[in-house]
Amino acid sequence: MENSSKRASFYLGNLLALLLPCLFFFIQNLVVPVTGDVNVTPYIPIENITIDCGSSTGGRSMDGRAWVGDVDGQFSRIEQNKSSAVSVESQPPSSVAKIPYYTARFSYSEFTYSIPLTTGPKFIRFHFYPTSYPGFADPSNKAFFSVKAGPFTLLSNFSALLHAGGEFALVKEYCVNFDEGQRLNLTFTPRPDIIDSYAFINGIEVVSMPSDLYYRAASDADGVTFIGQAQGTMYPIENNTAFEKMYRIRVGGREIPPVEDTGMFRDWLNDDYYLTIAKPSALPVNKSTELTFRSIPSFSAPREVYITARTMGTNKTENEKYNLTWEFPVDSGFHYFVRLHFCEFQNEITQQGDRVFEIFLANLTAETQADVIAWSGGHGIPVYRDYVVAIGTKGNQKQQNLPVALHPSPEWRTRYSDAILNGLEIFKLSNSFVLAGPNPDAPAVNQTGDSPQTSTKSKNNNKSVFGIVGGLISGLLVLSLLCFFIFRRRMRVKDTGSSKGVLQLSQFDSTVKSSKSTKSRGSSLPSDLCRYFSLAEIIAATHNFDDVFIVGSGGFGNVYKGFINGGATQVAIKRLNPGSQQGAHEFRTEIEMLSQLRHVHLVSLIGYCNDGGEMILVYDYMANGTLRDHLYNTENPPLPWKQRLEICLGAAIGLQYLHSGAKHTIIHRDVKTTNILLDEKWVAKVSDFGLSRVGPTNMFQTHVSTVVKGSFGYLDPEYSRRGQLTEKSDVYSFGVVLCEILCARPPLSRSAEKAQVSLAPWFQQCHQNGTLHKIIDPFLKGKILPDCLKKFTEVTTSCLHEDGTERPSMDAVVWGLQFALQLQELVEEKLTPNAGAGIEEDVDDETPFRAYAMEDDSGEVFSSIGDHVMNSRSISTFSLTTSDEQSFITSDSDKHSSKAVFSQIRDPQGR
Repeated sequence: MENSSKRASFYLGNLLALLLPCLFFFIQNLVVPVTGDVNVTPYIPIENITIDCGSSTGGRSMDGRAWVGDVDGQFSRIEQNKSSAVSVESQPPSSVAKIPYYTARFSYSEFTYSIPLTTGPKFIRFHFYPTSYPGFADPSNKAFFSVKAGPFTLLSNFSALLHAGGEFALVKEYCVNFDEGQRLNLTFTPRPDIIDSYAFINGIEVVSMPSDLYYRAASDADGVTFIGQAQGTMYPIENNTAFEKMYRIRVGGREIPPVEDTGMFRDWLNDDYYLTIAKPSALPVNKSTELTFRSIPSFSAPREVYITARTMGTNKTENEKYNLTWEFPVDSGFHYFVRLHFCEFQNEITQQGDRVFEIFLANLTAETQADVIAWSGGHGIPVYRDYVVAIGTKGNQKQQNLPVALHPSPEWRTRYSDAILNGLEIFKLSNSFVLAGPNPDAPAVNQTGDSPQTSTKSKNNNKSVFGIVGGLISGLLVLSLLCFFIFRRRMRVKDTGSSKGVLQLSQFDSTVKSSKSTKSRGSSLPSDLCRYFSLAEIIAATHNFDDVFIVGSGGFGNVYKGFINGGATQVAIKRLNPGSQQGAHEFRTEIEMLSQLRHVHLVSLIGYCNDGGEMILVYDYMANGTLRDHLYNTENPPLPWKQRLEICLGAAIGLQYLHSGAKHTIIHRDVKTTNILLDEKWVAKVSDFGLSRVGPTNMFQTHVSTVVKGSFGYLDPEYSRRGQLTEKSDVYSFGVVLCEILCARPPLSRSAEKAQVSLAPWFQQCHQNGTLHKIIDPFLKGKILPDCLKKFTEVTTSCLHEDGTERPSMDAVVWGLQFALQLQELVEEKLTPNAGAGIEEDVDDETPFRAYAMEDDSGEVFSSIGDHVMNSRSISTFSLTTSDEQSFITSDSDKHSSKAVFSQIRDPQGR
């Protein structure tokens, strides 16, 4: 009887699997009548990959798609130790679909899915069912792990149970672009500091998406409107950006399941749960509307999104008193891409000016005269508007609300005092290849034990789970407080025996408010190395952050010129704003690094302030600003070539010290022209150590595995692909800096032709084709010695080598730049032009350089044509390889002469 029952269940399940897709198709076409919409065609994805993890057979999901099991290794699952395919221990509730949630792939060690893909952007969706599985511990305290997709960290210290928030299943969705020949490597890594932690996954979807659905089309080089910034500021949405879907909402109607999407299997929730102010609001609908798609593709959103909406109604008096508002919790410290969908389908709204309204995102003005008819071109024509908004950090808040609010424009601008919204999408944008946010806190439990969003079917199960989580958190909190008080007690005892104040930087004591405190508050540092400033001192130094003292700005905030020590000392004060992507960790890193490093070519940190919620760094003042300020997009006069070489050499020496002169190798990780500062004597100093990392600390390590961070255009492609950081990553970035110095153009130029957008590859291509002279700064025409140019480009191209092991060390780079500078100085300082030979213009008019013939004090004639400096009696050659060693090849007959010319190069103390 039992076997018969199982067989019956099996056949019934297969029958339902076959019938359900037909049923969904029937319902969809019955409920949504065909209206003859113009050019309405679904998108057909190239890839529609669905993996039923932990299953050997796979099956069909309720939406009719076939899911493939992963047990046969079809997707090249790579594992350090063999993972486990596990089935659900207890019968899940009926609300949890059998495919893909009844099986899972588990592992105590790292494992990777490797999936071949075509070029273009893809949706990646992870399906999680956080419950008890046989042989694995409770997920509430062991299932913490990270997930990477190529260079992007999608999840970190991730708990599916906490993110599910009381729901049974969880779906995390991302958009990632893939170049030609790339594979999608999805790597799951259990948290290493938790004993017996494990990673798991129930299902994986990879679905192709149109190339210009969310990413900017090639013709749209300006990007997306960045609200909250200076007027006209645009945010680039490029192929090296990844998205995480936070919300996809149909306003004013029912949910739209993935099977009813336009071919990409997106789900659209209704807006009821997120609507916070709607007094009053109306829900217009027009199912007979014939939609016409003109400015946007018909697959942008399902038809149902554009035939329903929420408006404010027609009561002018009431509508003027409130904003129609939705609020969406998002992670702090990220930028967000917001797409608003509109379509005017109400019969009374047909002309421009009929309905004009204001739009506010995150309490910032996005539009003051939103007119859907004007945007779309007419009635029944869908359109969307895209924006980017920054959500900064706010205290210790993991999440903040991103409100979307609408308000009618003043009466004189509009016929109807009203506003409309049909749908919206919100995506988190990657921050230096990172999308991972913090885990939510465990949901609050009411007196009956129910989570506010938990269905009645899950009361008992979730009550026990959250009880365990709550008990663990409470226990950890008590233990943490106990450790904290013991630590503070010991620190007080230690302080009483020492005459110097000490601050552990990891704690950042912000309780010191006195403006008289100027003692060292660094981690066991002498007071003359790292000084602590109170906020009162900083305010006095900058005249309360007066705008007239701003000398620079960036994503981190503003840099002010300030005066300390009674006005006797001029300093640069970098104030990190709350929305900065350079957070507390980078702030601490900068202090820890620079407090212990002193070098003529590194910017000097005077002190810091961590008072009153502020994070402020105080440096020596650099009178001539950044190197980039003197290369392009500036009113400053162009720098002479010799001065550029000296700046290059100074910055290289600073990096050389970081790599080989400090106690441990320090990898800067953000080398760029804006992080090379120039003092009043034009001495170059490397700055901004917020992303720096200590390199390998023993001979058995070749790299540091870390989250990929850096700046676009400068990022080492090998590091970007593998996440393996070495000092050669700095060498690559410095190679890009050398390109900028020679060509006087930014590392990325989105307005340029496709082949010229990225400077480094273009530089290498021109060098190989022999057309380098065409892209060099025109100001330098006729001013660079050919031998100097040859050596400079040799150093530059070697730094840009695709294989990091083939790049030179910074020692070799320093020697190469010293040699190039010496060659140039022979023309400008050491020797005078030969009156007999003169200075001859190169016969090639397209080559903007000169060949020189010169004589030294003894009357010997020198020519700089060719690879080496030559004299008339004998030939001496000096060659610098791109490896770590320097090679001198000198003929016996000319040792003395060679030594005279290159004495400073041979002796590193000579400069």
